[in-house]
Amino acid sequence: MKETSLQPRSVLILFCSLCLLANSAPAAPASAPASYVLENTEVRDIRAQALKRDYQVFVALPDSYRQGSKRYPVLFVVDANYAFPVVRSIAQRLNKHAGLEEVVVVGLSYANGDGGVYSRRRDYTPTTPRKHDYRSDMPGRQPAFGEAKAYGQFVTGEVFPFIAQHYRVNMQRKVFIGHSYGSLLGLQLLLSEPRSFEHYILGSPSLWYDAGVMFEREQAYAASHRDLPASVFFGIGGLEKLAAGKQRSRSEEEADMLADLREFDGKLTSRKFPGLKTRLRVFEDEDHASVFPLVLTHGLRAYLKSVK
Repeated sequence: MKETSLQPRSVLILFCSLCLLANSAPAAPASAPASYVLENTEVRDIRAQALKRDYQVFVALPDSYRQGSKRYPVLFVVDANYAFPVVRSIAQRLNKHAGLEEVVVVGLSYANGDGGVYSRRRDYTPTTPRKHDYRSDMPGRQPAFGEAKAYGQFVTGEVFPFIAQHYRVNMQRKVFIGHSYGSLLGLQLLLSEPRSFEHYILGSPSLWYDAGVMFEREQAYAASHRDLPASVFFGIGGLEKLAAGKQRSRSEEEADMLADLREFDGKLTSRKFPGLKTRLRVFEDEDHASVFPLVLTHGLRAYLKSVK
């Protein structure tokens, strides 16, 4: 039998073919990138029984939490889907680099299955606005408003006991943190159950809402109460004012949020409630979108103690 041999040209063709086959072979599937996880944080599910809705609470624990039996001041922040990591990080930085107390941070999420806009409009606003043309961010559902009282009762009646049961927190040192609509919820609590929190940090409250309904609420409270036992830090951006050429009114389009807050704080101060402590800080060159971290930082400095 005659033995056959490959010529150099045939060897080259075979080699190139094998290379092509190797390069065209499917690559092994790459594993999905890992998610970034904030250290010492937990997510808990909680049912709002009266509201018949489900929520989550996001909890951030201080570095020393696992090392002893200390109970910590506790910060409750609404709009947690964006605000929780901000509050956690700034609170940690103020402890490590400015010597302020360590805290537990509790973030209050939007309702499960609801869009963020839909959830916060419903849960944080005190009334259904008398005039509005808002559209829903949830197809097939009309926008909902005016459940701040019921949502506040969920926070104080269900979230508070849940947190007190599961975490070492000092429930006599609770701080409320809100911004914009979140500050409307804070004002709802302040003017109905002021002792719900020992300190309120309220950034850029939407006092124009429902033709200034919170001014009416403040007046009604003052007419029937001799004291308002609360500590309140108000903060707002210096750019949150009415554009030149517009006439100020209690509407979103013509609202001067800076003037509104100064007026509201002035009314509270004029009542001379013996148990009320307020401070208003205007942060120049900041607007509604940028001011929250500054409001938070100074609001925490106004309440937390120095441990160094």
